[in-house]
Amino acid sequence: MAGPLSGIKIVELAGIGPAPFSGMLLSDLGADIIRIDRAAQVNPANFDRVNVEPLHRGRRSVGVDLKNPEGVESALRLIEHADALIEGFRPGVTERLGLGPDVCLARNPRLVYGRMTGWGQDGPMAQAAGHDINYIALAGALAHFGRAGDKPTPPINLVGDFGGGGMFMALGIVSGVLEARTSGKGQVIDVAMVDGAATLMSMIWGFKAMGIWGEEPGTNLLDTGAPYYDTYETADGKFISLGSLEPQFYAELLEKTGLGALGLPPQGDRDGYPQWRDAFTALFKTKARDEWDTILMGSDACYAPVLTMSEALEDDHIKARGTFTVRDGVPQPSPAPRFSRTPGEIERPSPWPGQHTDAALLEWGIDAAQIEAWKTSGAIA
Repeated sequence: MAGPLSGIKIVELAGIGPAPFSGMLLSDLGADIIRIDRAAQVNPANFDRVNVEPLHRGRRSVGVDLKNPEGVESALRLIEHADALIEGFRPGVTERLGLGPDVCLARNPRLVYGRMTGWGQDGPMAQAAGHDINYIALAGALAHFGRAGDKPTPPINLVGDFGGGGMFMALGIVSGVLEARTSGKGQVIDVAMVDGAATLMSMIWGFKAMGIWGEEPGTNLLDTGAPYYDTYETADGKFISLGSLEPQFYAELLEKTGLGALGLPPQGDRDGYPQWRDAFTALFKTKARDEWDTILMGSDACYAPVLTMSEALEDDHIKARGTFTVRDGVPQPSPAPRFSRTPGEIERPSPWPGQHTDAALLEWGIDAAQIEAWKTSGAIA
């Protein structure tokens, strides 16, 4: 395995969304991850086909029946060799499976046991169902995504699931493993998406404390309240983005667009915002998006076209950076961040459930006779 996390072993209990996302991040950076999938999902007929789900890339999968005591034992044998574990179930589920923190840490006292939920392991909402939209709503984030006078708009499921959950899980795992190498002791990480979403709002909380952020959406500097931090439609029905916050960048925007000659109110005059918004709206509809690219792209006006996913793949800067890669015909984001000496890489394509059961168990120290016995009992597939 390549990458800065080479040598770190992680067991991932198969889940959806943010849990496999954290596994993808860690795998991209070199961690050796075995994903435990349900034995009932194993279908060898799939093994010759490409799995197009990038969230699962880089890992190997073993099929285990966790309702079979020997299946639980096979999982525990893997956990004995692991530095960390990732699970994304409701509180109490792994305990009922026989794979709770107490059991796992008894078998491996150095284990970092990562638990990811929406609401957290405790609190009045801990056992309630929910999704990203609910977590960021309760965290005080969703109320601030929207235009003035309109209802809140969910930012896909990026802020709760992937930012507040998956990213914080990856950070927690790396931090926990580093600490365990010093102390010799493992611990449990409680990753709650509601906590992570709240943390992502730290700067906005600071703005509020300074009196420069109001709670009415669409009226502040970064939420489309300012006409120079917004999106505008172009003549061909596409969109561009402006982020000309600093005076020098704003001045360049006005110079390159010719709007400086109109004598409109100064940038900081909030009473003049409606005039500027009308001026920007009318201006950007006079040319196609590609024409605005020619005028503003790469300047200090803080401009970029609003690209779709397919368009982003073809952008010159994105291609020069290698921000995306194509693996087995599937376009997907490349490993990030970049390391100069130990770069991450996509070690292998996304596995199908149980695709590597024998090889992964053997490599992690389980002998062939035991593997065959577990197969016979139906514990693994």
